[in-house]
Amino acid sequence: MIRPARSVLLGAALAALLASVGLGVHVRRAMGARPSELRRIALRSPHAPTGTFANREPGLPRPDLTLRQVATMVLTRRERGAPPGPVPITAHPPAVERAGLALTWFAHACVLLEVDGRRVLVDPVWSERTSPVPGFGPRRLHAITATPADLGEVDVVLLTHDHYDHLDRPTVTELARITGAVFVAPLGVGAHLRTWGVPASRIVEADWDDVVVTAGLTFTCLECRHFSGRSFRRNTTQWAAWKVAGPDHAVYAAGDTGATEAHARTGAEHGPFDLTLMPVGAYSELWPDIHTTPEQAVEGHLALGGRVMLPVHWATYALGFHPWAEPAERAVRAAEAHGVVLALPRPGERVDLTRRTDAVSDLWWRPRDPDAVLGEVGSATGS
Repeated sequence: MIRPARSVLLGAALAALLASVGLGVHVRRAMGARPSELRRIALRSPHAPTGTFANREPGLPRPDLTLRQVATMVLTRRERGAPPGPVPITAHPPAVERAGLALTWFAHACVLLEVDGRRVLVDPVWSERTSPVPGFGPRRLHAITATPADLGEVDVVLLTHDHYDHLDRPTVTELARITGAVFVAPLGVGAHLRTWGVPASRIVEADWDDVVVTAGLTFTCLECRHFSGRSFRRNTTQWAAWKVAGPDHAVYAAGDTGATEAHARTGAEHGPFDLTLMPVGAYSELWPDIHTTPEQAVEGHLALGGRVMLPVHWATYALGFHPWAEPAERAVRAAEAHGVVLALPRPGERVDLTRRTDAVSDLWWRPRDPDAVLGEVGSATGS
């Protein structure tokens, strides 16, 4: 007969084992497709002759930092990158109109585009953290402004690469369930979607320079400078920027990118663009060639022949080591220096560019006066 104390210990050990197995299954599902499947798909691409993808431009040198210096940067990242108070947001109203050209910036790189009456959702992420492990990883710095159910019908979900802050399993599965959207993604990313139960008939993949026509729009898969991977293996799927074109308007969605000569080539071959979505945050000297600084984003916008630029990839997650509002401030200064028109919506705010061509002048991240608290007009923030 098992003694009570021993029974308790065995029960606790069994519970711990089951919890570990459950966590492992959850993490494995969040990671997506198996490496062997991704390699098989990659080998179909001229950009991955060895089974992994690569940038055409060589990497830039990294600073010579000690492990202690890097650890200190990582451990203080959230504190340094946190907003000074609750972030002002705008509740997204129910969708009624479909404009010729409009945008709603929900958070980070998640943008709902309206292009000639079609609705395209770019890089949607609604999870609290950008990580495969529950309770770990960068956490949201502001409240959500809408749920996927609030969006109404979406024609296309457009994905740029498979990093966790751009490709989120719970968001993908929810959108696949409640919308009839087609998922357009770079080569290999579709394998993750199929693993998560998205029907293959609703997935379209493309490699650099491929053209996809769906939902009345033309999507051109374009070169950018970044990397991919949802585990310790890098570059297992393609990363890309996209041209989204309707009969009357064209939008450039940069995804994640470092400064690259591809912007000038894209501008010459596919420009001009009525709107560009350019990343301005999460830059660092530790990765000088995979994320643009705000100044480089403005330069890229100009090279692309952009009319209005939406700064994205900031405000929601502390992924770099810079202060929270620094990307916006630097983007505004660079835009002013080069005569670039910026759209600067609060998270959740819709901007109809068929009705206005000037910048959204409300610099909403700034306190109203030196003694004001940013959160006086805000909403709840994560902690």
